[in-house]
Amino acid sequence: MYLHTLATAVPPSTLTQHQCWEIVQRSPVRERLNKRSRLIIHSILNGDHGIATRHFAVPDIEHVFDHTADQLHHAFRAEAPKLAAAALGTALTRAGLVPAQLDALLICTCTGYLCPGLSSYVSEQLGLRSNAFLQDLVGLGCGAAIPTLRAANYILAAQPHATVACIAVEVCSAAFYLDDDPGVIISACLFSDGAAATIWRATPGPSGLRVFDFDTLHRPADRDKLRFEQRDGKLRNLLDRSVPALAAEAVSELWSRRGPRSVARVVAHPGGRDVIEALAPVLAPHSLEASARVLRDHGNMSSPSVLFALEDTLRTAAPSPTEGDFWLVSFGAGFSAHSCRLGV
Repeated sequence: MYLHTLATAVPPSTLTQHQCWEIVQRSPVRERLNKRSRLIIHSILNGDHGIATRHFAVPDIEHVFDHTADQLHHAFRAEAPKLAAAALGTALTRAGLVPAQLDALLICTCTGYLCPGLSSYVSEQLGLRSNAFLQDLVGLGCGAAIPTLRAANYILAAQPHATVACIAVEVCSAAFYLDDDPGVIISACLFSDGAAATIWRATPGPSGLRVFDFDTLHRPADRDKLRFEQRDGKLRNLLDRSVPALAAEAVSELWSRRGPRSVARVVAHPGGRDVIEALAPVLAPHSLEASARVLRDHGNMSSPSVLFALEDTLRTAAPSPTEGDFWLVSFGAGFSAHSCRLGV
């Protein structure tokens, strides 16, 4: 299937990591943490950990750790459709389309649960046809964007004349939780909010770029190393210290199966500074500078991050028959990893 446009969106509320530290300093939650936890937060938010700014959609972010589960759910229900619709609205404009021309809308997320799903809300906000196919993919974690594209590819294989939109959207601030577990603390210091939308057809768009060669890897034995659990009605992120190594191992296996076509650029989900450092030797000599820039400017947005990195990369380069394809890779809960190629 062929890419017709890509657009991203972030909430207007932007904070530097130092500003986040100042919020922690003022928050009553600080008194509930032990000294070690406070030192970890200080080190991450005031040190050089690859992140300069993050964007947050949850209102009153200063008190996010004191919000009830109901308040966080309400914030996700209000803000996630708004953020997703902003990204898709821009994508439609860039493609010269109106919402009624979309035949299918696929949305992935893991930071909140709605029934009906986000696709119902976004469809209503933008005015999709009542017979447009809506599909929500929930629970795939940070790696979800690429499996969502794979599902869109199957739709276009069955309906070659369709126009399909995909959105990866996360309101990670609606899943913030804080206690003395190091993985929980690190999560609160890394994650942020954002959305990325793409529009696809079975016929070439202006760039002529197509996505193909999807691959995936699941390691359920490592599920508890990276996943959400429920605690007091809230989502609590489990993040083991082994995650950078797990990501590198999984990406290495997918990289070894990539096939003979040449690769000009690698576009990877950023994850975090330690994740990028773990991936670097696996993917050398390919640069991960685009992923590092996305992490610096936005933090870890979970599933949209790899598409932000793709957008960044396309600003200065494009796949070509002579230079090679772009190889996209994302990974997360499961433990799982996913890849595909973007080429001509």
